[in-house]
Amino acid sequence: MTDVQDTFDALKSPVRREILSLIWDRELPAGDIAAEFEVSAPTISQHLKTLRDANLVVMVADGNFRRYRANQTALHNVRAILGKDPTRWQPADELPEIDLANVRTGRLVIATVDVETNVVRTFAAFNDAAKYSQWLGVPVTLRAGRFACTMEWGTRIRGHYDIVVANELIALRWDFEDDNVPIPGGEMIGYMRFSARRKGCRIEVHQLCDSEAQVEFMDVAWRMVLGRYREFAESNQTVVQRPPRARRTKRS
Repeated sequence: MTDVQDTFDALKSPVRREILSLIWDRELPAGDIAAEFEVSAPTISQHLKTLRDANLVVMVADGNFRRYRANQTALHNVRAILGKDPTRWQPADELPEIDLANVRTGRLVIATVDVETNVVRTFAAFNDAAKYSQWLGVPVTLRAGRFACTMEWGTRIRGHYDIVVANELIALRWDFEDDNVPIPGGEMIGYMRFSARRKGCRIEVHQLCDSEAQVEFMDVAWRMVLGRYREFAESNQTVVQRPPRARRTKRS
C-alpha cells in the first residue's frame, strides 16, 4: 500500500501535476507526454516513475509500447482525505480583489456512454448534420456552428457550438421551445467530451443546471440522446426513423 506522505510528496511538483492533468482520461506514451513539456525525456521518465511509485499513474503495456494514465481512484481518495478537514476549504473572504468579479453557483448533471464506434466516427456523429439526423431520428440542421431540430413530440431544440476541438470537445449553448418543459427561459451551457477507448469511444456530457427541476429534466434528456446514439452505434447504423408522437397538451 502506498504511504500517504509519498502521495503528497509526488504531488508537490508542478510538472507532475501537469502530467496528471494531461493523462487524466486518456492513455499516452512517455514520448507524447514529454513533447508537451520543455524538459528532457529522461526527466519526464523520472517524473512518471515517481507518480507510479505513488500509485498515481497506471502503466499499460501494449506490445512494445508503454502507455500511462492517471489513477483517478487514487486521486479521488486524496481529495477525500483532504476533505476531512473543513477548515482547509474555507473561503478567503478578506481578499479585496474578490469584489471585482461576479460568481454564480449551480448544479451539474454528468451523463456518460461507451460506444463501439471509434472516436473520429463518434465525434462526426455530433458534428455533421446528415449523420446527426441518421441516429437522432429527426432532421437536424447544423450550419456555421448553429444547430436545430424538432423532436418527434414537437419540442424544437436550437443552439450554438461555441467551441469545437476535433475529436475531443464540443462546448455548446442551447435552448428549446416547449411550454411543458419545467425550465425557465434562457440558454443553457453544456460540454461534450469524446475520449478514445481500447474498443470504441466514451462520450461524457457535463450539463450545467440552475434548479432541481432542471437536474431532473436534464437527467432524462441526456440519457435519451446518448442512448439513441448507442442504440444506433450497436445496430447496422442505418437511418433511424422515429414515428411522430402526439404533441403534448399545453399546461395552464
